[in-house]
Amino acid sequence: MGNGVDCIAISRIEKAMARERFISRNFTEKEQAYFAIKGFAPETVAAHFAAKEAFAKALGTGIRGFSLCQVEVLHDELGKPYFSLHGEAREKAEACGIHKLHVSLTHTEALALAFVVAEGAE
Repeated sequence: MGNGVDCIAISRIEKAMARERFISRNFTEKEQAYFAIKGFAPETVAAHFAAKEAFAKALGTGIRGFSLCQVEVLHDELGKPYFSLHGEAREKAEACGIHKLHVSLTHTEALALAFVVAEGAE
């Protein structure tokens, strides 16, 4: 079991969003479609970015051996966020014994925060 938390200044992500490749390099098409529904609100993008960072911290590896696009943050029909892992990110989680992930997102006017709990086999 592990956990990870990340807090990021929304202004930092807003500046990054001005760069053409930031969104396409760090987020999947499904995430980008969700952002479009939310009007590409910087606080939404920031919370999703923080979730990816918190995932890496929960693994205990940091962002090594996988890309952020392989850590997809999606939402169920009620809006609850969850991860869908792909490629090396999925392999790394499995190698760490991670079988279930929980993620919580929040933000204020200035900060976005994500908290991740990674469960292993009982």
